[in-house]
Amino acid sequence: MDGSGILKKLNRILLEEMPQYRKFAAQFSEDRVSQRQLFRSLMNVRPPRPLSNEYIQLQDMILSNEKEEQGVIDVASLPTTTDLNIVLWRGDITRLNADAIVNAANSTLLGCFHPCHNCIDNAIHSAAGSQLRDECSKIMDKQQYEEPTGQAKITAAYNLPSKHVIHTVGPIITGSLQEQERRLLESCYMSCLKLAEENKLHSIAFCCISTGEYRFPGDEAAEIAVNAVKKYIKNNNSRMKVIFNVFKESDEAIYRKKLGAD
Repeated sequence: MDGSGILKKLNRILLEEMPQYRKFAAQFSEDRVSQRQLFRSLMNVRPPRPLSNEYIQLQDMILSNEKEEQGVIDVASLPTTTDLNIVLWRGDITRLNADAIVNAANSTLLGCFHPCHNCIDNAIHSAAGSQLRDECSKIMDKQQYEEPTGQAKITAAYNLPSKHVIHTVGPIITGSLQEQERRLLESCYMSCLKLAEENKLHSIAFCCISTGEYRFPGDEAAEIAVNAVKKYIKNNNSRMKVIFNVFKESDEAIYRKKLGAD
């Protein structure tokens, strides 16, 4: 079965589980690109539930092939800034083989349910596979309350090149920026770093927590992120490699200035 055939089979499995989306699926053409978009859409809306061995095998085949096609970025090869622990890199965080990448999650910790939404939460869950939502659901079922802002949880990374995903919930800005929101954002970085150390990880890649849909001003967010990481490294004598991952050129310029990397 070729890639197009695998995608059609996966979509049939998902539509058997979720027949309410058959009308939605009928809008997609039979070509591979359209079927791939449909597959991601159905993955995104699929609630956490047991996964069949057939589904996992076929899904992992597609995601593993795509990972190889896109190429894995070896964090050990990335040049450090003036601080030997810190790296600034612009690109797709789902390509990094860090011990952990950080996901800017929502308080349900279940990922983004909007089909093909352009957020980091959606990108990470889509590249990792449906197992990630399932593991997050088990964590939340055990916890019995939404994930508090500023804290973090760790999971496996499944089809991502990283070993783990660390999920943290950043503050949502609804008006003028408050000191409490600054402290909560700092707590996100500290919680992730502490969790990484507890799990004996040697590298961690941070996205720009809270700066997208959550509307935290980019310049202040970068200031908090850099200061928090440097403070943690100094106070804990940490040798962990920290990658600040940015996606936009404007964010890269902000971080270069904060890190003295110009």
